[in-house]
Amino acid sequence: MRLTVLSRNPRLYSTGRLVEAARARGHEVQVVDPIACVLLISRQTHELLFRGEPLGPSDVVLPRIGASITDYGLAVLGHFERDGVPVLNSSAAIARSRDKLRALQLLSAHDVGIPRTAMAREPEAIRAAVDAVGGTPVIIKLLQGTQGVGVMIADSAQGVESIVDTLRGLGQNIILQEFVQEARGRDVRALVVGGEVVAAMRRVAREGEFRSNLHRGGAGRAIDLAPAFAEAAIAAARIMGLEVAGVDLLESDEGPRVIEVNSSPGLRGIERATGIDVAARIVMRAEAIARAPA
Repeated sequence: MRLTVLSRNPRLYSTGRLVEAARARGHEVQVVDPIACVLLISRQTHELLFRGEPLGPSDVVLPRIGASITDYGLAVLGHFERDGVPVLNSSAAIARSRDKLRALQLLSAHDVGIPRTAMAREPEAIRAAVDAVGGTPVIIKLLQGTQGVGVMIADSAQGVESIVDTLRGLGQNIILQEFVQEARGRDVRALVVGGEVVAAMRRVAREGEFRSNLHRGGAGRAIDLAPAFAEAAIAAARIMGLEVAGVDLLESDEGPRVIEVNSSPGLRGIERATGIDVAARIVMRAEAIARAPA
């Protein structure tokens, strides 16, 4: 089988692990940088060039599209979808999960637990929104961001207004979210593949930091995921339409609360914390999708 991994850099840990796992299972693998692709479109025809040459055939595509290239990456992924090539995470599902507000709206509509969240722009509305989500401290998030980038905390109403005013001046839309005190700088990352949790870890923020992301210095350790958390993670991935997802949950007094659904979850932290070959599970799911009847 010929697998195409869409990734900016073949030397990234997650990309390298997917290549390694695919080759170990006897597959041919090509890593394609979406930014190095040219899309040619005319009446009833379309073509993709990679580094100036037509790209060879693919049996299945594994997208690793970072937030910084979402639009261009999804355009490239859409080329394969139009050609009828099976993809592990569709362009529509990735776009759905990347918009934090849209994702939360969908989760809420399907009765999945989430933190209280508000979106506002005008100063008077922002003050009301802070009260609506439980007052300060309050979490402020950019609508698009990853690895903890674009996530801030404000301890006062004046701090909220200052941050929001600055971000609005930069053309950024934000959401306000309740600060779940009992989580104490911890969250749970569940890695869902094909509707099953294949690995899970608890992440703990470093001292002085409220974000538990490993890229922000947090530490992860393997856990046996409680049934309620596994059910919430699987539901979140299904609602987004994602075959592969990293679902982040807070442990609140009211049960699991989903805070983010990541369509290109990093593999380094969770593989090292759990000892599970997550890359192999992803490749196995890609095989099943490629062999499924059209």
